[in-house]
Amino acid sequence: MTNTDNKGFVRPVEVYRETPYGLYMSRTADNPKFDHLEVWLLPALGLRANIFHFVGGHRAGQRLYLDIGRFGGPDPDGRWHSVDWYLDLVDVPGTPLELIDVDELFEAHAAGFLTTAEATEATEIAARALVGAAEHGQIQTWLDEQVGEPLTWKDS
Repeated sequence: MTNTDNKGFVRPVEVYRETPYGLYMSRTADNPKFDHLEVWLLPALGLRANIFHFVGGHRAGQRLYLDIGRFGGPDPDGRWHSVDWYLDLVDVPGTPLELIDVDELFEAHAAGFLTTAEATEATEIAARALVGAAEHGQIQTWLDEQVGEPLTWKDS
């Protein structure tokens, strides 16, 4: 019941819930901008869907923050893993889903952190999610359809 971030910090987790399509995690956060984090790892979609519970007006209106990459598990030791491919999508209800950090994807590829195949796959994942959100009116509806049931969150 721990979560180790990309910097090696280990934090306690309140809830892990494994499903046939992914892993849900809910934990407190020791961040000055948000005090709780909820995450769905969705390996087949190449997405990590996050809800940051912001404090003090940080990123007012943001609902989902989606990381694009390789996510999977459990491994033989029961652990799940995440590899972020730099592209991100930001969901603010009432506005189109926004693709950000394209520059980071190109810089990571140029520096050799991502292969051409990974950069291409990241772009394809982002395009699928953007089209899905546009066709369904919102990203949450598209995600729910992709996994076959509503993704549940702490407050839902």
